[in-house]
Amino acid sequence: MANNADISEEILSNARAWPFEEARKITKRLENSSSQKNHIILETGYGPSGLPHIGTFGEVFRTTMVRNALKRICDVPSKLIAFSDDMDGLRKVPDNIPNSDSLIEHLNKPLTQIPDPFGTHKSFGDHNNAMLKGFLDSFGFEYEFMSATECYTSGKFDGVLRDVLENYDKVMDIMLPTLREERRQTYSPFLPLCPQTGHVLQVPTLEHNSEAGTIVYEDPITLKKMEVPVTGGHCKLQWKVDWAMRWKALGVDYEMCGKDLIDSVKASSKICRVLNASPPENLIYELFLDDKGQKISKSKGNGIAVEEWLKYAPPESLSLFMFQQPKRAKRLYFDIIPKNTDEYVTFRTKLNNEEPEKKIENPSWHIHNSSVPNDTVPLSFGLLLNLASVCHAEDASVIWGYIGRYAPDASPEKNPFLDNLANLAVNYYREFIRPSKTYRKPSDLERQAFEELVSQFAQLSTTSQSEDIQTVIYDVGKKYKFENLRDWFQSLYQVLLGQDQGPRFGSFVALYGLQETIQLINRALSEEDLAV
Repeated sequence: MANNADISEEILSNARAWPFEEARKITKRLENSSSQKNHIILETGYGPSGLPHIGTFGEVFRTTMVRNALKRICDVPSKLIAFSDDMDGLRKVPDNIPNSDSLIEHLNKPLTQIPDPFGTHKSFGDHNNAMLKGFLDSFGFEYEFMSATECYTSGKFDGVLRDVLENYDKVMDIMLPTLREERRQTYSPFLPLCPQTGHVLQVPTLEHNSEAGTIVYEDPITLKKMEVPVTGGHCKLQWKVDWAMRWKALGVDYEMCGKDLIDSVKASSKICRVLNASPPENLIYELFLDDKGQKISKSKGNGIAVEEWLKYAPPESLSLFMFQQPKRAKRLYFDIIPKNTDEYVTFRTKLNNEEPEKKIENPSWHIHNSSVPNDTVPLSFGLLLNLASVCHAEDASVIWGYIGRYAPDASPEKNPFLDNLANLAVNYYREFIRPSKTYRKPSDLERQAFEELVSQFAQLSTTSQSEDIQTVIYDVGKKYKFENLRDWFQSLYQVLLGQDQGPRFGSFVALYGLQETIQLINRALSEEDLAV
């Protein structure tokens, strides 16, 4: 494992990688604080009405990167809280659950008061919380889980709930201008839980008594006035007020969120200050886009699930996608998987030879928290994909037959990451490459060039290196006066591989084999069907 033993404090304190920039915002916050904190709190929030998704992973991963950087430049202990807003009322029945009809009668109840449709936990909220914890645990994240239901009902939030009540008018002054006129007429920061139905009620507050710690509302069924305490789990707060209350109650120093929550951050920060607390430091990250450039939406289902990504690429490639340029909108679709995988391999491969100043800018250093695996990765994922394609591989053992010739010292046992890549390449080939492959016949000029290439390849040694092979390919392209050598290589890809682009062709030939490539070209020249 590579480590950071040679990285000085000075280098760490001046690191430009964004996790260090965010960590320095936190240390500056501590320096400017009048109170002495003995613990730094970073938080991520989760709405458990649905299952964990790729955005959940991104937020926890990115916050973990900040925490890792913070540990290296600050001696104050820290922890990451994964907070579940499981006291929210269920507003609509999710589509992707069993026995969905059974939930209709429980709409508007807190998630932790709804029977689990999966039949495995005490409640629907408990089930989804368990899914969240299992999801985070599978990636090895270090966190402390907190439940809104537990915090509200245990009294953990009681003190700050009374603060909100005492500042009721100021909170309303902040919130009302952000609402539509119709919503203003009924808005209240407090949502009482109906004693009869268990519903989270969206009703106006008729009276508020900060001395008694209660609010009065009209029961929507009996139309009688009801007085309830705001503490002890009898009420929960509206979202933006709840966020501000939570920041103060938990002492949150840092929380990032998506661009769609900018207005929420502004309102919650104002409320937090009204409560005599400082809102946390914040990073606003850009949202993900689908293959058409539209915003990813859970309800639309137009993105990629984490389990889908991991079917075709290693988790480190997903981590790299999340790590790079969090403030830039990025397409999140299947066709970006090979590129991210190869970029990860490139970063990982060059890390050990970099100077300390460069190491801490290298994404793989952050992805592995400085302990980067040392097993070599002699082949790119792109090459493995094209090998799977040309071999019509249905099993990684086929690919290993060629890897063993290209890199004799490599083996599935000594190179577990490479072995995983080979298996993933087969999966990706089956799903995305094989269905879209379209071979074409060579033109007259291309036919002549291919025949020349066969002649030149036949003169090379079977142990020729990829650079020597690449030079021959270049020379043939120049000899037959392709206006742009890119067109020459595209001809090779389209005729021989059935696709518009591919790997560095010399490297591919060295992996696949000179004689095998000659046979492949001859099959194309004889107009055999290369798709079989």
